[in-house]
Amino acid sequence: MNSVFAKLFFALFLCVFSFSLRAQKALLDEVIATVGNELVLLSDLEDQYNLIGSQQQDPLPPDARCFILDNVLTQKLLINQAKLDSVEVSDEEVEAQLNARIEQILAYMNNDYQQFEDYYGQSVGEVKDQFREDLRNQLLAERMRAQILQDISVTPAEVKAFFERIPQDSLPYFNSEVELLELAMKPEVSSERKREAREQLEELRRRLVAGGEDFAELAKKYSDDFASARLGGDLGWTKRGHFVPEFEAAAYKLDEGEISKVVETEFGFHLIQLLERKGNSIHTRHILIRPEITEEDMVRTERKLDSVRQLILLDSLSFSEAVKRFGTDKVQSYYNDGRMVNPRTGNTFFEIADLDPDVYFAIDTLEVQGITRPFRFRAANGDELLHIVRLESRTPPHTASLEKDYARIKAATIQEKQARILSDWLQKTIRTTYVSIDRPYADCPNLRKWLEFGD
Repeated sequence: MNSVFAKLFFALFLCVFSFSLRAQKALLDEVIATVGNELVLLSDLEDQYNLIGSQQQDPLPPDARCFILDNVLTQKLLINQAKLDSVEVSDEEVEAQLNARIEQILAYMNNDYQQFEDYYGQSVGEVKDQFREDLRNQLLAERMRAQILQDISVTPAEVKAFFERIPQDSLPYFNSEVELLELAMKPEVSSERKREAREQLEELRRRLVAGGEDFAELAKKYSDDFASARLGGDLGWTKRGHFVPEFEAAAYKLDEGEISKVVETEFGFHLIQLLERKGNSIHTRHILIRPEITEEDMVRTERKLDSVRQLILLDSLSFSEAVKRFGTDKVQSYYNDGRMVNPRTGNTFFEIADLDPDVYFAIDTLEVQGITRPFRFRAANGDELLHIVRLESRTPPHTASLEKDYARIKAATIQEKQARILSDWLQKTIRTTYVSIDRPYADCPNLRKWLEFGD
């Protein structure tokens, strides 16, 4: 195991609060600042300092802690105001985020729970307990920030004025970029594989109901939901809206202790047992069997996707219509008429270095408006899908211009306006909030604004 997992944990788990062992926390925890009712611990600062340091090749400057603490104080101010304004983050949302982030980390470890525990020195449950409140605060801060910056827009005149303020010799230079459309298709499982999965679950149900076998043991042995399988299939307490409709409809019809018939959802086939019910909340466990996608299924889907490609090329079907009629909604582009978004920048432009190698080689020789043949890729959730990609535009390397780069310049204009509005909000809110900072940090020049305006 190398440090990549540690960095992955920081990136995936909490953007603001990084992981450190409890023994380290005990040594570092002392209050160095207060913002309203929120305390800033030395460990908050040191965790971020160490995280940033691990991502830099050169040593951090001597005043790095001053600037990092400024960001931590801002985060605490957002959290404090969110609580005062009764901004809500539900328990279900926190648990869903915890589970999703833990599952993503485990996926990189091939769902090896022992490897996880050996590396972090804690069980999955202990890690969740340690970071539950930190994650809730992070979500509160994000929601407060979004509330402050909601509905911010800019006019074409503002975009033009922003661009004209940039000195000509400081205009950015853009490398060659492409815009891409994507139609992704999920392979359909054959009826034979579905029948086998259903029959397997029906046999497990017979062993549970008639044979009296232990549900948890069968879940550990047979369930394809690896996250819950090691817990005997236990899905914990949830409220309505947490599960997909088919699963939820079956679960809420059960009496306590009852085991459902086989239930089919987009994830596969389930046996569900209701353990407890309290009002609108239920405690369930399940066994999931995912029908296997075969090579034959992949080839059949590839042929279907190629037929759709031919219809688009013949102008018998628009790309946008094809996405809606034949595409899977398990990819981001489905909700954007097929337009792919660069995860690094958040816009629709890709430099060559930003492209997945398979996509790059597929579009490298295409003319603009050309469409690749179907090829396979791995979706964010781990599913193997097929897609075709259309080269929507290709720009040569160039100095930024309002005509060629309006969308990008507009995004930069909005960011500048958001930064200005957030700065104004910070100054106004600091004036009405109790703030104290201990030495030596109180002597940081960039933190004076916190003490000049704080109550």
